[in-house]
Amino acid sequence: MLKVVRQTGQTLYRIWFHVLVAVPILIFFPFLVLFASREKWYPQFFWMARNLWAKPILYGMFCWPNVKYDQRLVKGSSYMLVANHTSMLDIMLMLVVSRNPFVFVGKKELVNIPLFGFFYKRVCIMVDRDDAQSRTGVYRRAQKRLQQGSSICIFPEGGVPEEQVVLDNFKDGAFKMAIAHKIAVVPMTFYDNKKRFSFTFFSGGPGNCRAKVHRFVATDFLRPEDTSILRNSVRETILNDLIING
Repeated sequence: MLKVVRQTGQTLYRIWFHVLVAVPILIFFPFLVLFASREKWYPQFFWMARNLWAKPILYGMFCWPNVKYDQRLVKGSSYMLVANHTSMLDIMLMLVVSRNPFVFVGKKELVNIPLFGFFYKRVCIMVDRDDAQSRTGVYRRAQKRLQQGSSICIFPEGGVPEEQVVLDNFKDGAFKMAIAHKIAVVPMTFYDNKKRFSFTFFSGGPGNCRAKVHRFVATDFLRPEDTSILRNSVRETILNDLIING
């Protein structure tokens, strides 16, 4: 009986999440469409996504953002934001962590999500990891966004790992891009999102959503052949933190 009650609560919790995702989009749909229609208006779109979408979702789920900064992002500077990926809440928490506008680079399959996908394909940089031409195009689009003053956000595991995996291997893309554009890498650890809202259906619940922004890793003097060193260093920072504090 207790199991049935718990599973019913977790089912309702997941339904409530999708309600919270959809309602702000529906309420502010005309403004979101307007600000998504031109790249120069992206900062306005980002402000709405951060303050009128991500925050209401997290607080509405009773998932309290708790962010610790070893170093603060500087307004007007561009960065490569990277974090471990375990939950759909990672998107919302990343938006809360950074006041600086940034653009997600992610899988093209996300365009299939109702409502969310409509805006995702208009404001994010989509990549087909099985298509070399698509991967090359990402660099061009990212350069354009960086020139406009935005940062870039990539979850370098390339997807959500199996539940038992603490941190999957990192792909090279984020680090190649950071070196190519001479922008600092900002490693972040998301500790609790798997506990709050994992991809296992009967799981999750309210509580803290802790995040830590580690000290930035400069790329000014790095060369393309240093990609693996940078990748492994950033992964080690996040992995060690997850083992100690996760």
